[in-house]
Amino acid sequence: MPVFVVQKHHATTLHYDFRLEKDGVLKSWAVPKGIAPEKGVKRLAVEMEDHDLEYAGFEGDIPEGQYGAGRVEIWDSGTYEEEAWTPGKIVFALHGTKLSGRFCLIRFAKAGEKTWLIFAL
Repeated sequence: MPVFVVQKHHATTLHYDFRLEKDGVLKSWAVPKGIAPEKGVKRLAVEMEDHDLEYAGFEGDIPEGQYGAGRVEIWDSGTYEEEAWTPGKIVFALHGTKLSGRFCLIRFAKAGEKTWLIFAL
């Protein structure tokens, strides 16, 4: 089963990096306020570049001067089941310690091509 990870990232601003394993990489989104476990609470998610699978276990400090400089902590991780994955909508079930259940990422095209909303179903 593919993995997911939520990394709490103390960079320029505190945010959470949400990552889903897909096609041999971690598809990634920056979620400024974190993912709400409550149904229907929509949060902004900005699509980022893919990361190597090994990054799913990364915790530590990214040195000043490097992209993403700051402290990274694993906030939650586990496996997930993909229900649907289209260019504008991803539906999945997370099996983590803090996040468990069905979630959706939906493209919010009016706000930009890399802008999504994430919420529990």
